[in-house]
Amino acid sequence: MRRRRLLRSTVGVTTTGTLGAVYTDGGIDSGGGDAAGDDTAVQRRDDGSGPVDARSPSELTLIAHRGFAGENPENTVTAARVAASESVPADGGGTTSRRADIIEIDVVPTADNDVVVFHDANLSGRDGGSRGLTDATGVVWETETATVTSAEVLGSGDTVPRLSTLLDVVPPDVGVNVELKNPGKYDLRFAEKLSDSALADRAAAWQPFVDRVVEVLDEHDNEFLCSSFYEGALAAMRNASSYAVAPILWESVGDGLAIAREHDAAAVHAPMKLIAGTPFHDTALTAGVDLVAEAHADGRDVNVWTVDTWYQADWLAAAGVDGIAADYSGLLPRATDASGSGGRP
Repeated sequence: MRRRRLLRSTVGVTTTGTLGAVYTDGGIDSGGGDAAGDDTAVQRRDDGSGPVDARSPSELTLIAHRGFAGENPENTVTAARVAASESVPADGGGTTSRRADIIEIDVVPTADNDVVVFHDANLSGRDGGSRGLTDATGVVWETETATVTSAEVLGSGDTVPRLSTLLDVVPPDVGVNVELKNPGKYDLRFAEKLSDSALADRAAAWQPFVDRVVEVLDEHDNEFLCSSFYEGALAAMRNASSYAVAPILWESVGDGLAIAREHDAAAVHAPMKLIAGTPFHDTALTAGVDLVAEAHADGRDVNVWTVDTWYQADWLAAAGVDGIAADYSGLLPRATDASGSGGRP
């Protein structure tokens, strides 16, 4: 089975297929000083504490978050197909929306132990409201596969797909970031570094589900990156395969870096609030630790989520990020080709 290397750095990862996109913090020099209340950028330039790799937005890797969830019914076959399709001029002119380099999806099990692509625990009732993603009800992993896969997503005509069905429409030159969302259990220890005994226990809880995910991935020719908020999921993936892994950070930079080191992660995935040198940075959360500098020193990429505006994308590019997980395909311009075509739609 053919695999490609999409990550710029692979640390010591033994996988033959590693995938990632990066949003890293570097310093920002916008011509008018630092980002609001954040002097990390200037400090890094002055004291040499880390590389500054500002990029043009057109150079960034574009990750389609749930298949560009702002434009398509999320985590569906249609979303994957559209996100992976070659771009078409939006106005008959030279500018187009960009094709995704990587498609991000979420996976959970059904009551029949099939792997489906879905983000929430419940088929209906998102964010405390009665209106949910589908026209069905129930907890996904307590519901039989036939019911789950016939549930219509957001009135779109698309239904919740099996992982294998969705991957069948993704061309092999498009990477896939598979987020291990839940193995059908509770008390999973969200976004924390676990003790050795706790990690062994939580990895065992994830292992049967992760083994099934790996079976599906092995039948496809894409490059895969498996990410999760849960350290147990990453440990289980390491036990089952050589696919690249990435911890998803929440509020602790220290825990995220420790988990990445423990499992020889190819990347770390961070929210914008952890990226120093930008207006989104929450200094109270990072305690003076420059996530990007630390991750890059370890040879890891940094992926940032979730980006919704040109403003955010441009700041992250100036900060030296390598990619963005975006809900909209038009957030990044295409590189200008020989004919002069390019830009944002």
